[in-house]
Amino acid sequence: MNAPMSVTNTASRAELTIGRILLEQGKISAQDAERVLRLQKEKNLLFGAAALQLGLINGTDIEQVLARQFEYPYLNAGEGGYSQELVAAYNPFSPQVESLRGLRSQLMLRWFALGNKALTLVGVNPGDGSSFLAANLAVVFSQLGERTLLIDANLRAPSIGPLFKLGTGMGLSDLLANRVGLDVVVRIPDFVGLSILPAGTLPPNPAELLSRSNLTELLDTLAATYDVILLDSPAASVASDFQIAAARTRGAVIAARKNRSRLNDISAMRNMVTATGAAVVGAVVNDY
Repeated sequence: MNAPMSVTNTASRAELTIGRILLEQGKISAQDAERVLRLQKEKNLLFGAAALQLGLINGTDIEQVLARQFEYPYLNAGEGGYSQELVAAYNPFSPQVESLRGLRSQLMLRWFALGNKALTLVGVNPGDGSSFLAANLAVVFSQLGERTLLIDANLRAPSIGPLFKLGTGMGLSDLLANRVGLDVVVRIPDFVGLSILPAGTLPPNPAELLSRSNLTELLDTLAATYDVILLDSPAASVASDFQIAAARTRGAVIAARKNRSRLNDISAMRNMVTATGAAVVGAVVNDY
């Protein structure tokens, strides 16, 4: 006899949670909530359905609430002030993001499930989309509930910070030069479990900094806190930094651009990665 009551109470708590979230988001007022509750009781509707019927919210509002309830955060256009290139945050149900989730599944099975924590992403040429890929993969990994850290290891022309509107400041280069501590890691509050380690001060010796043994020590330290660590590195045609990063993470994903990247260049990159002892975990062709 107690089971039905338990189910009812659970449903009531869920409905109250929907109302509370809508109130917190400013989608409805306290007076609106009273109107919703009256209609909900009169017509035996769910809270969200009653609010929709009254025209107080729309379908997008309901999707946002459900995303919060199921800990699958995403943002409305313009919300948070991040770059619109973060399609996993702003357009999570698009075919493009479905492809990213498919890649995430493959990486989980083929790399992270095997005990690896870190992975380098590198493009063949500048503009091939490695930063786009790294940033959006970080978002979808965090949406999966993984404690995710995205490191901007491009100490020549960093782009991760601008995508998340972090501005300039201390970061990886300063950590490797022993100028700062781990407090330079930035928690991104709009996403559950997502943090960023920006590139930091642009150094005169990026390759030498990345070659230091303390990068390996840093990754080992971070692996105790994070489930997934993604490094974005300079394009292969720019510098050999990607080889250093790949060697430290022991794995890499190659980003290429449709109708632009040459197969010979991709093959040469693969050989350069494997020459460091790292594995090429996969390759992605961007066509956006």
